[in-house]
This record gives sequence, structure tokens and C-alpha cells, in this order.
Amino acid sequence: MDKKIAFIGAGSMAEAIISGLIQSQIIDKQQIIVTNRNNRQRISYLKEKYQIISMQNKQQLMEQADIILLATKPCNMEQAIASVQPYMRDNHLILSVTAGISTKRIERWIGLKIPVIRAMPNTSASIGYSATALCIGAYAITEHLQIAEQLFNTIGTTVQVNEAEMHMVTGISGSGPAYIYYLIEAMEQVAVEAGMSSATAKQLIHQTLLGAGKMLNQTNESATELRKKITSPAGTTEAGIQTLEQNHFQQMIKNCIYAARDRSIELGE
Repeated sequence: MDKKIAFIGAGSMAEAIISGLIQSQIIDKQQIIVTNRNNRQRISYLKEKYQIISMQNKQQLMEQADIILLATKPCNMEQAIASVQPYMRDNHLILSVTAGISTKRIERWIGLKIPVIRAMPNTSASIGYSATALCIGAYAITEHLQIAEQLFNTIGTTVQVNEAEMHMVTGISGSGPAYIYYLIEAMEQVAVEAGMSSATAKQLIHQTLLGAGKMLNQTNESATELRKKITSPAGTTEAGIQTLEQNHFQQMIKNCIYAARDRSIELGE
């Protein structure tokens, strides 16, 4: 990709995307620029680790960049845009990975008819396995969407959604890896409590998770069908599933996702 990308914000999501882009080799390290509000130590860390460019002069940054990737916290988004808005051009492409902030609000803060695309990746971007949802703003066209798809496809897979769905995307795939890690924490803890070594527990659980994911991807069977195949009547799996049902496991997961969705809505307001 023959474009320079400026990251405004240097947190964990920005790093995950930078790492994924570099590993994919779609873009040269010297085409990636990073800046943030005031954490110079964080910028130095990213510059040293990934050999990318750091820049605090906002005018210079905007003059050099073709794509502006907003990766700030929601509460800092308006201020971050204000810091670069005087130097924005109509031919800049704005990508936002900040949860909860709509394209309409970003466009209003920018004050220009400029293409904006929201993306909701997850931290699996750092190893090329992100699930990223994209939605386009009022001034983005097919060409801009294709650029965004090309960029985010290097760090996983992409799907286009309506913007109204982005809050639910946040709850499912944006925050989803954390729910899965939380489940794994519990599995590892119970294995160790039962006397298994931590190393053995991790090997078994991690491979089990990997295998289940590949079964979902490589077969035409639904999660329900695959679960039923494992669940023999009166068997060990059924005993475990019954315990999950008695403790309303699926409803707890739904509540978890709704809570994340509702928080995304709050952040947007």
C-alpha cells in the first residue's frame, strides 16, 4: 500500500494494528507515523519496538499522512480531532477504531465533507486474527471502503455492517476475546486446583480452544450441532452442560454482551 498512515493514539489497539500491519508487510515501517497527547514514553516504546516514525508536530504529521487512524479513548476523541482539524484535507481518509463514537459525530467535529470509516477490530489484530466490522460515513465511497478492507484484512477478516449494529459488534467481537480469556482463566484454575500442573492445563485448554475454533470455521456445522455431537446422553459432557444450564450460563453471556453494548452507547452519548 503506497500510503502513509498516521495513528493518533498509541494504546493497546493502536499497537495491535501496527504489529499486524508490519507482520503482513503490506506497508513499510517508515510509512507508519504515531503520535499521542502527552505520553512520550509510550511513543518511544512503539518507535523503538517497531521502527516506525513518531511525530508530535501535528501540522507536519497531517501534511505527510494520507490516512488518519483515530485510536484514542472515547473521552479524548473530540480533543484529538481538534488538535489536527486545522490541517485536514478533503482527500484524507479518516479511520476510527474508538468505541462508541459515530461517524456522524466525527464528521461534525471535523467540520468538513471528508470520508470517515469506523472500524471495530479486536486485539487479535496483533497476530493477524482480528474480526473487524466496518461501517461508512456520509462522505465515504466504495474506494474508501476498499482501502479500509485492504488495510484491516491484513490483520484478520472484515465484514461491513450498518452503523446501528456497531454497538452490538463492540459487545461481541470487540470485547469478545476478553470473555473467552476469562473462561479460560476459570478452566486453568480448576485444573490446577484438582492437582494438574499449570503447564499441562494450559496446553490442553489452549489446544481445545484452537480446535473448537477451527471446527467452527472448517465445517458447515453450527455451534449447536457441534455441541450436540459431543453431548452423549447421561455422559460427562451432559453433566457439565446441565450445570451450566442450571446456573443460567447462556443468559449470563447474553447479559455480558448487552452490558458492553450499553456501555458503548453511553460512550457515544
